[in-house]
Amino acid sequence: MLTLALSLLLSPAFAEPAAEPALAAEVEDPYLWLEDVGAERSLDWVRAQNTVSQGELAGTPEFAARRERLLSIMDSDAKIPMVSKMGDHYYNFWKDASHVRGVWRRTTWEEYQETSPTWETVLDIDALGAAEGESWVWAGASCLPPKEERCLISLSRGGADATVVREWDMTTRSFVEGGFEAPEAKQDLAWIDQDTLWVGSDFGPGSLTSSGYPRTVRRWTRGTPLSSAELVYEGQESDVAVSAWRDHTKGFERDWVYRSPTFYSSELFLLVDGQLQKLDKPEDANLSAFREWMYLELRSDWTVAGQTYTAGSLLAIELDEFLAGGRAFDVLFTPGPRTSLAGFAVTKKYVVLATLDNVRSRLELLKPTRKGWTRQAFPGLPEFGSVNAWAVDAERSDEVFLTITDYITPTTLQHMRLGKGQPKTLKQLPAFFDATGLSISQHEATSEDGTKIPYFQVARTDLPLDGTNPTLLYGYGGFEVSMLPSYSGGTGATWLEPGGVFVVANIRGGGEFGPAWHQAALKENRNKAYEDFAAVALDLVAREVTSVDHLGIIGGSNGGLLVGNMLTDYPKLFGAAVCQVPLLDMKRYNKLLAGASWMGEYGDPDTDDWSFLQRYSPYQKVSAEVEYPRILFMTSTRDDRVHPGHARKMAARMMEQQHDLLYFENIEGGHGGAADNTQAATMWAMAYTFLWNELK
Repeated sequence: MLTLALSLLLSPAFAEPAAEPALAAEVEDPYLWLEDVGAERSLDWVRAQNTVSQGELAGTPEFAARRERLLSIMDSDAKIPMVSKMGDHYYNFWKDASHVRGVWRRTTWEEYQETSPTWETVLDIDALGAAEGESWVWAGASCLPPKEERCLISLSRGGADATVVREWDMTTRSFVEGGFEAPEAKQDLAWIDQDTLWVGSDFGPGSLTSSGYPRTVRRWTRGTPLSSAELVYEGQESDVAVSAWRDHTKGFERDWVYRSPTFYSSELFLLVDGQLQKLDKPEDANLSAFREWMYLELRSDWTVAGQTYTAGSLLAIELDEFLAGGRAFDVLFTPGPRTSLAGFAVTKKYVVLATLDNVRSRLELLKPTRKGWTRQAFPGLPEFGSVNAWAVDAERSDEVFLTITDYITPTTLQHMRLGKGQPKTLKQLPAFFDATGLSISQHEATSEDGTKIPYFQVARTDLPLDGTNPTLLYGYGGFEVSMLPSYSGGTGATWLEPGGVFVVANIRGGGEFGPAWHQAALKENRNKAYEDFAAVALDLVAREVTSVDHLGIIGGSNGGLLVGNMLTDYPKLFGAAVCQVPLLDMKRYNKLLAGASWMGEYGDPDTDDWSFLQRYSPYQKVSAEVEYPRILFMTSTRDDRVHPGHARKMAARMMEQQHDLLYFENIEGGHGGAADNTQAATMWAMAYTFLWNELK
């Protein structure tokens, strides 16, 4: 039976991409009007589609049960309240049924270790929104060390990336009258001292990049209008963004200016005696500094001072030595064929190195000494889990928080004093779904060019291999983002517990095997990511885990572009698709919101790059002559990162071509799709209801 399945899958009619449509002469886009986000005509169209989608998906008992279950998980008081330390307190932002938009709160270390800590409210976003008549969504806070008595609070209208920034007084629990306040913009503000800020914002024509981010950094003095802030550095209009900040570490205070010409290139300047000094580094390398040390993450091979360091390596050197011309780096990590750097965390005396070994988390503890760096492995890590570590208070201690998670084991939060004993468990999620009988396995598919593509499968241990199992395949494949195991109560409760199979594909374009894995699917090689995803789908069917009629796919943002291309290139391979906050029109993506910032990933459609970009632009490729699996498009009106026009226009064109689909657009939500738990539960309940209806 397996041989027969393989022969069917590998037949040209089944496994090969759909034929490329003939490219017609470019004509005006008939659905361009849908890019006018807030126009009444556009919103009338959105409301009409929402009515249809809600009528089909949201009016059933199954939907109501899923929504209620999801909301109970999202609002649960048993969630782990993750904290960040400022001064003597530990701060957390929390949402639940009583705090729909959330509350910023704090507690002491003694209280935090309790099962039910006592929290002190700092700022209630629901109350603030009600008092000011605004749909505020929390976007973070930055407080001035060392006392952290003054903070910059960022608030978003409806969840957009653009924020309003206002100064907050922690002692009076109120906004500072006449204090720093920046109007709504995509902006970046940082403390220099109590009376001075670094600011990148919208200062009018010419002050933003083509991506819509700040092009200048300025020094803003208290009591003066924002418009009068002193210009310190100006990038190019074609840049992604520029920014500036101060490192407040005592004894190592430094001011930095950062310029990003493309998504994967950067320049870093240190302000020395009023002058900007550019650091000599590879353009595509990430440089960071803490205390006396400088760290360099390489994306490409680098030969310097007669030594070649390979792409994916992590190097260290004392910053003063580097600035003086020294190039004798310590190599903290060198990648292997199936190992890569996942990240690192620094504390006062240590570096915690996080790596991936065939997409499995590993941690090492490093410490600099006069004789070099010592190394010590972390014991007891899970086989398929993800382990993350971050400093509690890097300037003052060697404490770290650790999270350990996988697809079926509730996340655990641990605390550890490096060099002093074993980790201590602080908190653990409850089991939000019944994982009895479920297991995680790792498999490999062979892509079209012979590359081995790993993927995780979560299913019942006694899963019948008869091709009937509803299976949901997820992927991303871009921006060097690794898809690692994590616990999702929502996925477990609404997909795994009822009997579905969940699969995550580690396709090229991600960061699972370092920079080369990502770069293998850039620009003209984008098709590699899609071939990889198709290979995993084919492998699932060949193994008889599922079959085409029972195989669904889901992805958002760049993953939405993935779903769009699987729809147009492999329409016979899937039974249903959910496409969330997607890119789809690659001819105009660089003209829409933050799109220009991603040309380092995709290419520039206004140049000869269009010759390959058109091969993975679903909006141009969709055809009335092809039968597609049913698809649900989901996006947000307030998404000011990936323009909702992508999903709107694709849905409108497919409707014109008489394809069967659904479309839903949340009026709030930003790029995350939802502004609060109720909206998120509704959208996910719709997605899972759609998938169960189509795949069971």
